[in-house]
Amino acid sequence: MTTIVDFPLRVFALTLLVLWLSAQIGAVVRKRWLSLEETERADFDVVLAATLTLLGLIIGFGFSMVVSRYDQRKNYEEEEANAIGTEYVRADLLPAAEAAKVRGLLKNYVEQRVLFYESQDPHQLARVAQYTSQLQTDLWSVVQTIAAQRPTATVALAASGMNDVLNSEGHTQAAWLNRLPIAAWCLVLAIAIFCNVLIGFTSNRRGKGLLLILPLAVATSFFLIADIDSPRHGLIHLGPQNLISLAQSLRAR
Repeated sequence: MTTIVDFPLRVFALTLLVLWLSAQIGAVVRKRWLSLEETERADFDVVLAATLTLLGLIIGFGFSMVVSRYDQRKNYEEEEANAIGTEYVRADLLPAAEAAKVRGLLKNYVEQRVLFYESQDPHQLARVAQYTSQLQTDLWSVVQTIAAQRPTATVALAASGMNDVLNSEGHTQAAWLNRLPIAAWCLVLAIAIFCNVLIGFTSNRRGKGLLLILPLAVATSFFLIADIDSPRHGLIHLGPQNLISLAQSLRAR
């Protein structure tokens, strides 16, 4: 399901607007209804510093979480390319006719895996998923038939390699679905709103221009987190370099 966090620029624009409005609300509250006494200033500064520290820690934790997920997706792309390349070589262990069929199917399969990484069109992704599933069925059917007819160690090795190919695609899919939870986004946004209300509450007329600094910094941080966490949209993309290199190698053969 597509959500707003799949589009980092929208996250930046929305959070910047919400946080700036929060700061303005804090300034209005202080001006019209509340004011700080000098005896309360020290306690308020402690609360403000604590909330800003908490916000910084949570943003840091969020950044760490999405970076680890990005690295996981990158590692699985490498593992998938290695599994496909290994099985292409192990096809030599099968009879000549079946080996040629497996190689042809693997060439088509790796092309579909490249499209999975590069495509952003939902309709094309649906077609890629359908064709990929069909290719997996065809590949396993060939190996399974040979394994039933010739239950030898060499055929078992080819079947094991094909199992790795199918499993690697499942691992990749799971890694792409492993995103920062919406609840975590809501929590950090709530704390950011609270911090900006407090910042606005401490402002004065001459410092109103400074109310844009914290919203801009936090919105930029949210943009970076959303960009890294979004596999298909934004400025940072996970390119399938290993799969592309493998596809070029297979075409050359």
